[in-house]
Amino acid sequence: MKILRTILMALTFLMTLPVLSWADEAAEAVAPAIDTGDTAFILISAAVVLLMTPGLALFYGGMSRKKNVLNAIMCSLIAMGIISIQWSLFGYSLAFGPDVGHLIGNLDWIGLSGVGVDPNPDYSATIPHQVFMVFQMVFAIITPAIISGAVAGRMRFPAYLIFILLWATFIYDPVAHWVWGVDGWLRNLGALDFAGGTVVHIISGVSALVAALVIGKRKGYGTQPMIPHNLPMTVLGAALLWFGWFGFNAGSSLGAGSLTAVAFVNTQLATAAAMMSWVFVEWLRHGKPTVLGAVSGAVAGMVAITPACGFVGPMSAIIIGLIGGVVCFLAVAVVKAKLGYDDSLDAFGVHGVGGTWGALATGLFASKAVNEAGGDGVFFGNPEQIVSQLIAIAASYAVAIIGTYVILKVIGLFTKLRASDEEQEIGLDFTQHGEDAYASTVSGSPFSPGVGAATASAPAGVVKPAL
Repeated sequence: MKILRTILMALTFLMTLPVLSWADEAAEAVAPAIDTGDTAFILISAAVVLLMTPGLALFYGGMSRKKNVLNAIMCSLIAMGIISIQWSLFGYSLAFGPDVGHLIGNLDWIGLSGVGVDPNPDYSATIPHQVFMVFQMVFAIITPAIISGAVAGRMRFPAYLIFILLWATFIYDPVAHWVWGVDGWLRNLGALDFAGGTVVHIISGVSALVAALVIGKRKGYGTQPMIPHNLPMTVLGAALLWFGWFGFNAGSSLGAGSLTAVAFVNTQLATAAAMMSWVFVEWLRHGKPTVLGAVSGAVAGMVAITPACGFVGPMSAIIIGLIGGVVCFLAVAVVKAKLGYDDSLDAFGVHGVGGTWGALATGLFASKAVNEAGGDGVFFGNPEQIVSQLIAIAASYAVAIIGTYVILKVIGLFTKLRASDEEQEIGLDFTQHGEDAYASTVSGSPFSPGVGAATASAPAGVVKPAL
């Protein structure tokens, strides 16, 4: 009998093996799994968004005077270094880490602790956590660089370095958590921002205006011509921004699917529409269409569609772009002139105003038929959505205005914010970096009118490059 009982138990165990195997397979089927297509797409998107920062450097550099072009470029490039380190040490944890009071992430992920190659289902179940982290990093890099356009030609570089580090920590990271972080209060409120209307463009544009007002106008502003020194450079920068913006917007779908196509198409249509509307309004007002107007309009369209790109249809995207081009042109050509503030390269006029219109437009044109995870806007039967958008806009303005003012005033206690009149007259390329973008040569030897050995070795009789 014992032998028979043992045989029966063995047979029962063998019969249960397929059931156990099927259970294991079912568990594996529901566990998060990395999708190689999604992962490849988001990595490529991160790379092209990173390219936008050198694109912004060229865009701003071309619009600067030639004695300040390297400084304008450097203010964007340096963000690629300092913000990458800040983000990996603690910025990412503050922006996307486990929630504290719906206002900020905790420091569980400090030094990227716990941010590995497995997916984080809270943000994306199909890509490695590190891929999501680095995709968000390139957004954090370009956002403070946008601010440099408003203070171009007059902010001392040491102060700028401290400013972008503090600004990213105390303004960008909290707002990113409010809007995109799990349990962030604006996200819980239902405010919609697909790729950064509030998080990127409003807070950078508004902060840019505050910085311009605190630091003051450039020496000679309003009495001396301050026209762009190299428009082809600006066009090249705009082209890189347009290219990278597809990663910026379409990549924010965090996968390669139908929503990605929606965001991609909307980005193209809105950008084209804003370019045309800016050019035509400028043509009517000034009598000629300009290249600078065309690229400015394109950037205005990209900014305006950013928060809405994954929530609206293509015809709505065209309307958003058409209106975005007009309102940004009026902000730059009319409002700035009447109020008299010196936003050197129109960071507020394009990013602040364009981002504000885009956030409002999202509340008007959003449709669940496009994205079930979003919401319906006013034109699709849900007037409450515009209330959520207005609260998000007001909150973004408030933290940008107050935070930027306080940060600049604190920095000003320790180092000068503004380049002296003499430094501005010579140019920030010389006075801040010891370089000349268009150095003169004598007998084949480059002359760099910087300090130290470069100056000491300059050949006698060298003529200082024109400013």
